[in-house]
Amino acid sequence: MTQENRTRSVMSEGVMSTGEGTRIFPDVEACIDCGGCVVACKRTWDRDIENQRISITTMLEGRAGPQGENAAKTQQLRAGEDPGETSIPMQCYHCENAPCVSVCPTDALQKQDDGFVTVSDDLCVGCQYCLSGCPFGAPQFPDSDDGKARLFGTGGIMDKCTGCRPRQEAGKGPACAEECATNAILVGSSTQIAEELETRNSGAFFNQEALEIIFGEDDARFFERGGEGT
Repeated sequence: MTQENRTRSVMSEGVMSTGEGTRIFPDVEACIDCGGCVVACKRTWDRDIENQRISITTMLEGRAGPQGENAAKTQQLRAGEDPGETSIPMQCYHCENAPCVSVCPTDALQKQDDGFVTVSDDLCVGCQYCLSGCPFGAPQFPDSDDGKARLFGTGGIMDKCTGCRPRQEAGKGPACAEECATNAILVGSSTQIAEELETRNSGAFFNQEALEIIFGEDDARFFERGGEGT
């Protein structure tokens, strides 16, 4: 067995590649809202309970779709039908056209050459513009005083999902993806993610605007496979 095969054998099936140029993206058809990703992130990075770098957002809670639970969510949306209860792992997707980077007045947020969006604690002034700019709710301000932040910018230092950059640089997948019981968090190139969703007969779930923010010009790979959702 080659070193590459040995590495792949211990990684989640959702982790197709790591390091430079990789992306993180959810497969909502597979998410069962078990919370394993949240626990894995907290344990790996020693985050307190109020500071979640990943969370599960549930829409239409308690409502069964016409195909039953966790089935054909994206297809139902494209058909204009009710997809039923749908759980979406939400975190920083390290967007190609990251709005948080665009609106940050102090350049505390940067899109790095390797594709990761990083935050510099020493430059962040807690203005929370990034929170307003991000459509995915990734920026967190665990030490904020919301009232003061609106007036003085004392929102505390922004914290968010790092994509487990140190783990990826070591050839490991992000903790959330590695410990996802259903491989609902996909990690790899945009092409790999699009192809995996097609293999699973799933879809991107997000609409064209969101996909363009996340993947830039590579968003077309998802529309070639009929992936537009909500």
